[in-house]
Amino acid sequence: MSTTVRITSLGQRGEGIAEVEGRRVFVPLTLSGEEVEIAVAGERGTLLSLLAASPHRITPFCPHFGACGGCQLQHLDAETYAGFKRSLVETALSHAGIAVPVGPLVDARGTGRRRVTLHAKKTGAGFMGFHTHELHDIDHCPITVPALAGAPAIARAIYGAIGDCDVSFTATLTGIDVAVKSERKPKPDRLAPLMARFGLARLSLDGEPILVAQAPAMRMGKALLEIPPSGFLQATEAAEEILAAAVLTGLKGAENIADLFCGVGPFALRLAERTKVYAADSDKAGIASLIKAHNKTRGLKAITAERRDLFREPLTAIELNRFDGVVFDPPRAGAEAQSRELARSKVKTVVAVSCDPKTFARDAKILTEGGYGLEAVTPVDQFAFSTHVEVVGVFRR
Repeated sequence: MSTTVRITSLGQRGEGIAEVEGRRVFVPLTLSGEEVEIAVAGERGTLLSLLAASPHRITPFCPHFGACGGCQLQHLDAETYAGFKRSLVETALSHAGIAVPVGPLVDARGTGRRRVTLHAKKTGAGFMGFHTHELHDIDHCPITVPALAGAPAIARAIYGAIGDCDVSFTATLTGIDVAVKSERKPKPDRLAPLMARFGLARLSLDGEPILVAQAPAMRMGKALLEIPPSGFLQATEAAEEILAAAVLTGLKGAENIADLFCGVGPFALRLAERTKVYAADSDKAGIASLIKAHNKTRGLKAITAERRDLFREPLTAIELNRFDGVVFDPPRAGAEAQSRELARSKVKTVVAVSCDPKTFARDAKILTEGGYGLEAVTPVDQFAFSTHVEVVGVFRR
């Protein structure tokens, strides 16, 4: 059925919320205060007509917005957008019972995302459509760095060689790193012509490099690091710099630091410019890349790096007590087990970095109940025009 409603608020997924016959209905692409005509199916609403627009509505810059599912918030003006992202952190902390001021949203979008994953099928290359399971073909993604402007064309060419696949792109100092996931096991010679055609640095299939022109490399502080296939990096170069600066500032004065869930070492390598560091992560390839970069860089303090599953085997309070500073940057699931050990430890300063406000708030509650004070909370925007936001928190005993 269709009906006319007024949008009363904006939900955490960036959807307008209206009330229809006493129940909440979520309407994508609408803003608080707008009067709209919608088609209703259960708790979902589809925008049919915008009858009265919000003064905070702007024209999206991407022609694919509303059809492509990659972005949700391009129709928000800058002030409302920043307030919405900040509110995601405030709400998560409030639900956890933590009353602390949240700083202004820090813009870390930089020149665009340096990493993107596209689906490649017979119908094209791009992202899933907005609230559908159908592929939306794109010519380019304007929120990526200029070096990735040709990513959809490369993905289509890879589809032509091997069929349906997912293609991840990373813009590096030495060229584009491409990682392909496919159910098929094509021979490298089917993909070899694409290396020269598109000037790729490396092409990997299901995590294994099969063609390498030159090792993909990134600068991390003084170090030059060769990234492993499908290795984790912050979405933007600006975000990595901003987050690293926040970590270094929060741990200023610490002389013995642990970097937990360290990945390839964007924090550890910078921290080692001034103090010794212990680094741990379950990613074997990431640890190997970190060690190699450290060994090749002059002037760094010692880094002791080991592969360790911190979800199943967190550092115990006794192990932690030799450190006066800890930083952790876990996956979206957060660091619950490690936070419980930190809460029992004597570590003076903890800096928590998270890509999920909800798990950040859960872990923050564990730390504060263990005697830490949450000194500062900073939301960082590197996931442009999405409903995701990075968080940095500084905890001190």
